[in-house]
Amino acid sequence: MTPEFWQQRWERGEIGWHRAEINRHLAEHWPTLNAAPGCRVLVPLCGKSRDLLWLAAHGHRVIGVELSPIAAQDFIAEHGLTATRTQSPPFERVTCDEVELLIGDFFALMPAHLGTIGAIYDRAALIALPPDLRQRYAAHLAALVPSGAVSLLISVDYDQNCMNGPPFAVNAAEIAQLFGDDFHVAQVGDHDVLDDEPQFRARGLDRLTEQVFCLKRR
Repeated sequence: MTPEFWQQRWERGEIGWHRAEINRHLAEHWPTLNAAPGCRVLVPLCGKSRDLLWLAAHGHRVIGVELSPIAAQDFIAEHGLTATRTQSPPFERVTCDEVELLIGDFFALMPAHLGTIGAIYDRAALIALPPDLRQRYAAHLAALVPSGAVSLLISVDYDQNCMNGPPFAVNAAEIAQLFGDDFHVAQVGDHDVLDDEPQFRARGLDRLTEQVFCLKRR
C-alpha cells in the first residue's frame, strides 16, 4: 500500500474513514489518560479530523501528520481557519493557532520536527497500515516520544477473511505484540459497532468491534 494509493483516495474524495463528528472514544477516554496539561499531542495520519480541534480546545498544542495536502486544505477551509505555511524539510508545516499540520511522510518524522511530545492520539492510523508496515510504525512512534508519554489508540477487529482492508483488523493480541516492548498497554474499551457501520455489513462482515487502548511509554 503505497503513498500514491492514499493520495489518489484523497484526490477522488474516497475518504470513508473520515468522520464529521468528534470521536466518542476520544471524548470518553482522553480525560482518564492523564496527559499533562498543555502538552504537545501527536496525531499520526490525521486527515482532516475534527478531533484535532477538540484536542486543541482542551488545552493542547496539536501536531497532526498527514501525507495529503488536500486533507490540510480541506481542514482549513471547512473550519474557517487562518493558516501560515513554512518549510520544515522534508515537510511543509501548516500552522492554525494551536494546531500544526506537517504535510509529508510520517516515517520521515524526526523528534526535531515535533519538540517534546507528551501524548499520542491514533484513531485511524494503525488500522490504515498493512501488516508489513505495522511493526515499523510502532517502533517509529516509540522513537519519537519520551518515557512517560501516553497514547490513546483506537483499533478495529473483525474476521479478515471476510473483508480486505483498509481498515485492517488489528486485535488486542497484535496490539500487545506491536507495542508491548516499548509501552505499557491496557485495553479500556471493546464495543460492537457493526450496526453503526452498515457499509461494513455490506462488505461481508458479521462482526465488527472497536477496541480502545491506553498506552504509556516505558
